[in-house]
Parts: sequence; structure tokens; C-alpha cells
Amino acid sequence: MVIANDDELVKLKEIGRICANAIQVMAAAMEPGMTTLELDQIGRKVLEASGARSAPEFCYQFPGATCISINEEIAHGIPGPRVIRAGDLINIDVSAEKDGFFADTGASFAVPPVKPKIERLCRDGRRALWVGLNQVKSGEPLAKIGTAVGAFAQKNRYTLVANLASHGVGRSLHEEPAELSTWPDPSEKRVMTDGLVFTVEPFLSLGATWAEGGDDAWTLYADPKAPTVQYEHTVVATRNGPMILTLPDERG
Repeated sequence: MVIANDDELVKLKEIGRICANAIQVMAAAMEPGMTTLELDQIGRKVLEASGARSAPEFCYQFPGATCISINEEIAHGIPGPRVIRAGDLINIDVSAEKDGFFADTGASFAVPPVKPKIERLCRDGRRALWVGLNQVKSGEPLAKIGTAVGAFAQKNRYTLVANLASHGVGRSLHEEPAELSTWPDPSEKRVMTDGLVFTVEPFLSLGATWAEGGDDAWTLYADPKAPTVQYEHTVVATRNGPMILTLPDERG
């Protein structure tokens, strides 16, 4: 999607804020002993109270309002009876639709007590996201995002999962430009047009390079097995850099 007018931008900012609020509320509520289904229901209430609906549920019949992935699961984890425990590494991915517009955001959280290497991984996952975001500018090659994130990962001795990509978003959950690499990709020749809406979502890992499917149709696992984090924003490319749409309300 390329934004055509202010009304579209207002609606994209609204759904972006709703998704970000859901993650913020879920993260604050997360504690050992609760199930991922209970956590998902908290996110669902935030979406529904704001007049939004879960995008994976609406678009793909995903069995949950949000994706919640724990430890060896790195994406598209199904909310259910699994109990959250102290020391778990949890990824929450929220995408939703309102008034015909979509946004997508995600973040990883470690449940205390946290091992130092996991604390560093979460910190550097956030840094990797910002390294990618800082490359966003209309007229620039899309490949700059993956090149910069790849250099950051290599310098800090991390790996990147190379089959979970960023993507266009806006009028649908996944649209052109499809399959935006957040790792170095010499074949990527596309350019960021002014007003282009897409996600930036690197998967930074302590060893994994691939996401493998498991027993269900959704959950993806780190291969090789290793702690992995994902941080994601929906952005608009502008002449002045990235406009981030998935920012939560200011909370006192």
C-alpha cells in the first residue's frame, strides 16, 4: 500500500496504536502460572474494545486473536493451555484490522528471572529493529534494511532467521512488497516509494538460521534450536525517514 491521503494515514495510525496498546497491556499482565490462552484473551479484549478485529483470525482462520510463541517456538504460536513459567522467552505478535486498514507489530519478553545472555538478546533484538528502521527513507533501496541488520548481527555474533521476512501491509495483512528481507539479500532491487507501508521485523538469534514447521499448521520453531527474538513495527517510508505507526498511547 502507498498512502494516498491524510484520511488513510489517520486510519493506519489508529489501527497501529490499537495493536501497540494490545501488546503493552498483554506484556504488563504476563506472569508465571497463566496460560497463553489467558494472555491471548487479554489482547482480544483490547482489540474488541477498540472496535478492531484480529487479522490472523479474520484473514487466515488462525485459532487465536494473537500469536504467542514460547522459547523453542519463534513465530505463529497458538494460544492454548501451555503455562507461562519463570525464565520463559515469549514473543507476542499482534496484527489487527479496523475500517479496512491493517497494522502489525510484535515484541519479545523474558519472564524474570532472566539469564544475562537472554537479557542481552532482547536488548540487541530491539537494537536490530532500530538499525533496520533507520534505513527507511523514500527513494532508498529496500535492500539497505537487510544489509544494515545483517552487519549488526554479524558484528555482535548473532544469526538471523532467513525465511521469516518483513512484508507490505495496509489494505490487507500481507501485500506487496512481499518478502522483504531483514538479512543481506543481493537479489533485492526494489526501492522504497514515498508513502509505502510495510513492516520491519528482524528475527535475531543465538544460532538459528531457519524457521521450521511442527505438528500443527501454524507454529514455527528455531532451526537449529536456539533462543530467538522478534521485534516489529509497521512503518511508512517518507522523505524524512520512517514514520512508525505501531506506537502505543502515552500511559502515565
